Amino acid sequence: MIRRLAGLAVTGLLLAGCIGKTTDSPAPIDIKSPGQWTAHAPMPTARQEVAVAELNGRIFVIGGLGDSAEPVATVEVYDPATDRWESRAPLPAATHHAAAAVVGGRLYVAGGYTGGRVSWTVQRTVYEYDDARSSWSTRAPLRMARGGLAMVALGGRLHVVGGSSEGATNAHEVYDPAGDRWSEAPPMPTARDHLTAVAFQGRLWAIGGRTSFMGTQYPTVEIFDPATDAWSTGTPLPVGRGGLAAAVLGDAVFVFGGEAPLRIFSATEMYEVAGNRWIGKDPMRTPRHGIGAVAVGGKIYLPGGATEPGFARTDVNEAYSP
Repeated sequence: MIRRLAGLAVTGLLLAGCIGKTTDSPAPIDIKSPGQWTAHAPMPTARQEVAVAELNGRIFVIGGLGDSAEPVATVEVYDPATDRWESRAPLPAATHHAAAAVVGGRLYVAGGYTGGRVSWTVQRTVYEYDDARSSWSTRAPLRMARGGLAMVALGGRLHVVGGSSEGATNAHEVYDPAGDRWSEAPPMPTARDHLTAVAFQGRLWAIGGRTSFMGTQYPTVEIFDPATDAWSTGTPLPVGRGGLAAAVLGDAVFVFGGEAPLRIFSATEMYEVAGNRWIGKDPMRTPRHGIGAVAVGGKIYLPGGATEPGFARTDVNEAYSP
């Protein structure tokens, strides 16, 4: 299945980047405890639309779009304890816009696209990484091929939500590692891709996303509770966008960056449980989209991404401390 990006304007954005306005969050600012950003060793390979996950205290940055908007199979691992990067076995296929998560001590990568420039081929592939052997194996594929999806580990299983094939979907699939099988689950209320998701308070939080690059940008937060097998609506983000990242640290959800047509976000926002609201924190030093976020050792790391709407890959590796 081939996805063709329509329009010369969109093609130009993806291949050459587009200088757009950097937008801060309209959320109320936490002046007393804004947190702070620190710079760390840059990635060896500048990439955007990467899959990011933590395994054994280290941060894996997987695939993405590299030089000339071409997909890569590159896997690089960052050790926060030493501030150093190492290479690992590459993905079996060069892939971008995939999702990654860890369950049962194994790292999984699902979906995404192969192909670069203006023609992308959507994938159902699922890969499992064995850290002890530094090797990949193929597991049962997704029921629906899609890229720009989100995946989280919850209750010993993997939940995959949203993404796009020929258009944004609200599909929700659950993977059982023991049986190596996928099953359908109640779909998200809102179809969207380029969303982010976290496991928080025993539930899946699906945050933000969009219908397309130039389409509707959602502030939507929808929450799936496996105990009731049902979705509910959470407090929306202060502003809608796609290509954002999220992570849980302590008793809070943090959301970072993202893009909307001709705009890129520097936002750092925290969901305050007590006030049931999003509040603004210290903005990102390097505004980005196409990123992933991982919490390790009291910090949230955001490696890579793009510094302008469309294609503008970077090797930046920065961390936020609340």
